[in-house]
This record gives sequence, C-alpha cells and structure tokens, in this order.
Amino acid sequence: MAKVKYYAVMLIDDNEIDNLINQKMIEASGITEHIYTHTGARSAIEFLKNMEKLRDTGKNVLPEMIFLDIDMPLMDGFQFLDEFEKLEEETKKHCSVVMLTSSISPADVNKSKKYEYVKKYINKPLTQENLERLKPS
Repeated sequence: MAKVKYYAVMLIDDNEIDNLINQKMIEASGITEHIYTHTGARSAIEFLKNMEKLRDTGKNVLPEMIFLDIDMPLMDGFQFLDEFEKLEEETKKHCSVVMLTSSISPADVNKSKKYEYVKKYINKPLTQENLERLKPS
C-alpha cells in the first residue's frame, strides 16, 4: 500500500457510481486521508473558492489532486478548467488536475493539453496502477 501522498483529493463526476468506485479505489490506495466528491463542476468551483477563503485563516485544505470528468451537464470539464483558471494563483499551483474520463476522443486529449494545470489524461476506470503513477507535484 502506498504511503499518504496528499492531504486531499477531489473527484468531480456527475455519475455517482463512478464517484463511489473511484473513491473506493483511492481509499484502497492509501494516497490520501481526505476525498472531496462533487457531482457537478459548478459546486466544485464554489467549494474551491470557499477553500481559498479558509486559507486566509492559515488552514490549507485545498486538494492537491483533482480528478475531473469531461462530459457533465450544466458545466463540463473544460468549462470547469476555464473557471479554475480564474482562481487565485496559489490555488492553481497547489491543485493538479487529472482528466478522468470515458472520452477517447483525440480532440479532448489535445484540448486538455492546452490547460497548464492538467497533468494527466486517464481513461476510466481509475486503477491502482494509474494511482501509483501519479506523483505529487
């Protein structure tokens, strides 16, 4: 079992079953003690904005790793990334984004590479092997 690498990770996927499976996979890997789960990108952005405010109190509870699905209603993964770009510089440096998606579209892969904070593109499902390959930034 891997040692704890991250204070927290975040899952953003509109599919609750995918979130549950991915959460169990992350728990089994032991890479973090805290998992924030969101079924919508908009609520995840609001959560990050609120966490920025907490940092001003001396507590940094931001996730170091964000697993982001692309295909979601209301706000998709790329729209999330556009909003993420507007967050504080310190937040963007602290959080690495991993696209975790069922999309195998080369256009999506290429588009994700245009975002500085996207560190990896992984096809679902999340595996222990994928988690082992993720290195803290």
